[in-house]
Amino acid sequence: MKQAIIVRVVCFSVIKHILRAEELSVALPAGAKGSDLDKHIRAMAGGRLDGIPLRLALNQQFVSSDSELSDGDEVALIPPVQGG
Repeated sequence: MKQAIIVRVVCFSVIKHILRAEELSVALPAGAKGSDLDKHIRAMAGGRLDGIPLRLALNQQFVSSDSELSDGDEVALIPPVQGG
């Protein structure tokens, strides 16, 4: 059984600004869920994403945070729409 998976995280808006990256490769344990990735990204942001709700898109489809991730998945954490 595989011990880890690698997912490609596409960064938008405030996430892109805070993490200073358009894309990231993130290693997670096999069986990780969207909520695990959310926690990982928030930890990388050092508290700067606290209080900001994020939606999860898995392979370009919105899904719940309890969706299991697989090796090679593309994941986007989408912050609220910002106007201007």
